[in-house]
Amino acid sequence: MTKKEKADYIVKELEKLYPHPALPLNYKSPYTLLIAVLLAARNTDVGVNKVTPELFRRADNPGAMVKMTAEEIREIIRTIFMSARKAAAIHDLSQILIDEYDGKVPADFDALEKLPGVGHKTASVVMSLAFDVPAFPIDTHIQRMMVRWGLSEGKNVDQIEADAKKIFPKDKWNKLYLQITLYGRDYSPARSPSLTKDYITAKVGSKK
Repeated sequence: MTKKEKADYIVKELEKLYPHPALPLNYKSPYTLLIAVLLAARNTDVGVNKVTPELFRRADNPGAMVKMTAEEIREIIRTIFMSARKAAAIHDLSQILIDEYDGKVPADFDALEKLPGVGHKTASVVMSLAFDVPAFPIDTHIQRMMVRWGLSEGKNVDQIEADAKKIFPKDKWNKLYLQITLYGRDYSPARSPSLTKDYITAKVGSKK
């Protein structure tokens, strides 16, 4: 089975499993999406969803956020790993959005990645879900599945992203990012001793 055949099969099967995938983070705007994804880096979505209701009740826009100090933000997100650093980043990026972007989240990769605490993956998620710009954010689940499916050698995140963008149709990137992430969590956990439920892997892993 060629990589193209594997990719076509994966797209078809994932569409059956997850016809309407959604990001498992609570958000209601580009700004709250940005903050939620920033918090999710090196933290679980469940953990993030426990702190964002109170955070967004207090501040769901940059203007309200900068009225709090970084320490006040940290107190709300204290259960999040690296809470002090993330609180400072949230406060600082909110001020930048006010000063440079009229309080709006910019629909631009470069501008997003220049914000404190925002890396390429976070920017890609925001561009994909908030602005519907084709992107392929790479998380640990996608890294693992791309390797297990034989679609990438997985040398680094940049290479995996390039491989994913090369093999999958551009108009499907935004949806596939969510579908593969959900599939990795549901059927192919990192510590699973076997992949008996992973029938996609069983199918695409074969060679002709």
